[in-house]
Amino acid sequence: MGAFFSPILNAFELNKICNFANVFKLSLSMKRISVFYALLVILSLSACGSGEEGRVPTTVVNNPNSADGTVAEGSLPVLKFDKTEHDFGQLIQGERVSYAFKFKNEGTSDLVIASANAGCGCTIPNYPRQPIAPGESGVVEVSFNTNGKSGFQNQRVSIVANTQPNTTVITIKANVVIP
Repeated sequence: MGAFFSPILNAFELNKICNFANVFKLSLSMKRISVFYALLVILSLSACGSGEEGRVPTTVVNNPNSADGTVAEGSLPVLKFDKTEHDFGQLIQGERVSYAFKFKNEGTSDLVIASANAGCGCTIPNYPRQPIAPGESGVVEVSFNTNGKSGFQNQRVSIVANTQPNTTVITIKANVVIP
């Protein structure tokens, strides 16, 4: 009877050994995949800081509001535009136009513009990257590409600075006609 069970036990033990080997291979595959994803995450995180050249760090732009909504004591910059809206009138589709919005720092400390963002890729703002001293002036130039546009256009540019309030909006308008 021992001779009859010996091949069965050997087959059973062989099956256990094969199962262990398969689990071991799967474990190695999972470890390799885990290491690959860990390296991918590390590379992704290290690349996050690139492309920020020329931008003002957000630590420089301090919002003077406190948690309870009161303004902190001290000097604040004041961003004052000559005008906050420009109407180009009627434009022919495909034209590229720009307008220079002039501003002045009417506050008592340096004005730092952190960003100027448009809601559409057809509108590109260009703003000063260096601090503007009290009493000094500057320009935010807004370019508008009418390619692919038609009808009345109303494009807004949000400017974030160390002012109270910290966001100022300037607007360009146009009526784009198809030739």
